[in-house]
Parts: sequence; structure tokens; C-alpha cells
Amino acid sequence: MLKASKMFNNGYRVFDKENIGIGQKCNIGASLLICVFPQTTPTETNVIPTMNPKLTQEQEKQLCSLLGNIKLSLLFKASIHGYTGAAFHQKCDHQGPTVSVGYNSTGFVFGGYTSKDYDVAKQGQYIQDDKAFLFSLTGRNPVRYPVTNAQYAVKMHNTTGPYFGEDLLLMNANTATVISIPGNYYIFNAAEMHGNNLNLTECEVYKVEEGGNIIEKPWRTILWKAERRKELMESVKLYRPMISSVGQARVLLIGPVGAGKSSFFNSVNSIFRGHVTSQAISGNSGTSLTTQFRTYSVKAGRDGKPLPIILCDTMGMEEATGAGLDVDDIGSILKGHVPDRYRFNPSVPLQADAHGFQQSVNLHERIHCVVYVMDTCKVSIMSTKLEEKLAAIRRRVNLLGIPQLVLLTKVDEACPCVADNLRNVYNSQYIKTKAQEVSGRLGVPMSCIVPVKNYSEELELDMSCDILLLSALIQMLRFADNYFDEVNDQEKHD
Repeated sequence: MLKASKMFNNGYRVFDKENIGIGQKCNIGASLLICVFPQTTPTETNVIPTMNPKLTQEQEKQLCSLLGNIKLSLLFKASIHGYTGAAFHQKCDHQGPTVSVGYNSTGFVFGGYTSKDYDVAKQGQYIQDDKAFLFSLTGRNPVRYPVTNAQYAVKMHNTTGPYFGEDLLLMNANTATVISIPGNYYIFNAAEMHGNNLNLTECEVYKVEEGGNIIEKPWRTILWKAERRKELMESVKLYRPMISSVGQARVLLIGPVGAGKSSFFNSVNSIFRGHVTSQAISGNSGTSLTTQFRTYSVKAGRDGKPLPIILCDTMGMEEATGAGLDVDDIGSILKGHVPDRYRFNPSVPLQADAHGFQQSVNLHERIHCVVYVMDTCKVSIMSTKLEEKLAAIRRRVNLLGIPQLVLLTKVDEACPCVADNLRNVYNSQYIKTKAQEVSGRLGVPMSCIVPVKNYSEELELDMSCDILLLSALIQMLRFADNYFDEVNDQEKHD
């Protein structure tokens, strides 16, 4: 057994050469060990061990897509501090929000998040946390399993590591093992989460802190006043397309499953109805909830006239071949050949000789502006296949000369500063960074990227939310005008 020859006030332990050999690893509790040998120079002093995160950069991006604008600091690493409840609580108690990550020998990476403090003094007690969730980072896209009964989200125990309800326990009874009993307070598929391999090769706990970074000068100026909201609404109502044969500008919404295409229409419709409403089918699902091509007119009030804009909703994009919106169908939609309520078949695009294919098309039936709807939280983890699909669509849209915008949705979920106050959206360095990332990945200028928040859980309208949505709508109408300008120029030359 090693004995320290001297203990310093700062917690370092020093060992004599006869007690420990040069190059031998030292791992005693949670202390940082410095091994100093007689007649050695300072450059030969060994500091061990080094605590490096096992979490990869890609996995950290996946966690950020679940948690928003955050930074992670490693608090606990079982291979260094020990697979014990005592070591875990010593390092992780009273640290605020944390994310716990388990790794097993078959390559699964999984764990849980809590926004509450760990506290061993609350031995045997449950901690309520409505923000808690479990997760799996094994696939390209992270899977989130929210707590179903917040009262039992986290449990305190002195001989275990992180303990989520009665469902997932990392480091059971001071060992490198997992207890997994889904269905109590979290619902998940055990095979999907950890492959039913309950032996840990590592367990880490990270402190979760806000990434913040509110910048003093907003990167885009916007007026947050009721008068501005009224002005924007009037501008939409009074808009008229530049070509007399076109009564309404047609805007096509394209985006991955769950990005918020249908929710955007519902949100705009809510503003002009005067209350939150949900006409288009929307929600959270792994596959597209929109299976038809739909054209939605927004009315100015319950019995009002249709506004001069039609929002066209499509099936969501998916990365797998033969799933989601087909790129070939996009071409038919852009040219006006696809009728309202056409039901998509992902494996077979609409053919020119098919029933319902509109052969004769006028300008008012074509698409005048294309909008890509992107979830801000998932920008960094967009798959290569999805990026390639979007690039293929962009090429088709460019050939037809149709202006294009990008809607960045769920900005409140992506950045805590924006969640606290939506008016921080243009003061958020994180949102600006995400907009720049989208600009680079999709090849669109920053001026064509508009952040918004759709109505999702609210029952009442919010002025700031309305101003962002209406500003986006105005940009769509301006871009449609650019398209009509091009059509006029072509007609003059013809």
C-alpha cells in the first residue's frame, strides 16, 4: 500500500521513490497525484492522471441539439475517480444541471440529463424535474426520452451513480454496471438505447452551463412594438402581386421532418385569426405527419378575405432513400403540376401521365418563392445525405429562377437566452453562429436567413413572436416580387 510522505495544503500528495516506481500509474481517490523523486529536475516531475473527455465532438454536438446553447465541463470520470457512489457524489453534488453519459463495449453511448442538483444528503429521496430526460447518441441523430412523471425524475442514493427514476441507473452498487428498467417514469426501448449491454466501459458526468454570449449590438435591427406588429399585418393585407394575372403569391415550404413547416402556417394563421389555432397537422414524429401536398390560404379574421399569399406545405424530407419527399416531386410542384391534396408516394414520384397531373399550368399556379424550414437545434447534426438532398433541390430551384429563403425555427429551444426573452434573438451570438452555419451548408446569404419561433404550447398570442413571424412573411412577399420582376423582364425581351 502506498503511503504519502507529505500532504500539502492544496491537496497534492508526494511519494518517495521507494514507495512508487517511475512510470507507475497512481490513482488514489479523486486527488491529483504528483510523484516527486529524489534528485530529479522539475521537468521530470510526473502529473497523473489526465482527465480527458471520452465524449467526441460529434457526440457533444448531438447533446447540444438536445440541450440548446450550452457548454459542457467534465466533473466526473469513473475510470479515474472510481465506480463508486461516494466518488460520484463527491464530484457532482451541488453542481447544478448535469448530463451523465454511459459507454459500453458494444459502442452504445447513452445517459440522462437533470436540471437539478445531486445531493447525497437526500438519500432515498426522489427529485422532481420536469426538464429531465434520457437519451441515446448511438445513431446519427440523437434520441430523447422525456420524463413521463416529473415527480420521480431523479433518485438520490449513496452507493450508485446517476439514478433516473426507477428506469436507468449508471454504476449500480459501486460497480461498473447498469440497471435498466424502462416504463416506470421514462419510456424507451432498451435495445435502441444501449443494446441490452449493461456493462460500462466508462461513465462521465458533465456540468451543463449556458453558452449565453449576449452581444451588445444586435446583428439585425428589429422594432419590438405593438405599432410595428400592426404595420406588418397591414402590409401583408395590402400586398398585391406585381402581375395582374396572379392574385396570390405562392410560397413553398420545404424542410426535414419535424422542422416546423406546418407549424409555421398554423402560427401565421393564428396571428390573423387573433388566437392560437391549428389547422394544418403538426407535431413531433420520426416520420412526416404531412403526407399530402396542401395549399393553405390565410384569412384576415374568421370571416375575412383570403390574404394575398398561399403557403404550400409538403411532405417532410428524410435522409433514407425511398422515404420522405422525393426530389423529383419537387420539380413538379415548382412548375405547378401537382394539385392540392395530392398524396405523395415516396418510392414513386408523380409521373406526367398519372391521374391528377396538371398538364396545362398558368403563372398563378407555379411556385413564386421557396422557403427551407430548418430546426436551429439540429443544424449541426444535419446528415450528409440530407444536405445532399437539399443541394439537389436548390439546383432545381435555381434553374427555374425562384428566390429562396431559410426559416430558422425553434430558436427558443436552441438558446436559453432567447427562451428567457425572445427579443434576445438578434443579440444571441449562438443564433447568429447557427445562421452562419446554415448559410455555409446550404449556400445561401445571411440576408436570406430569418429566425422565427412558431406557436407550439402557447394558448395566447405573443407580440414578439408575432413580429418575428410577420417579418418572415414580409420577406417571402418581397422575394416573390423579385420573381415577378424576372417574369416581367423575360416577357419584355420576348
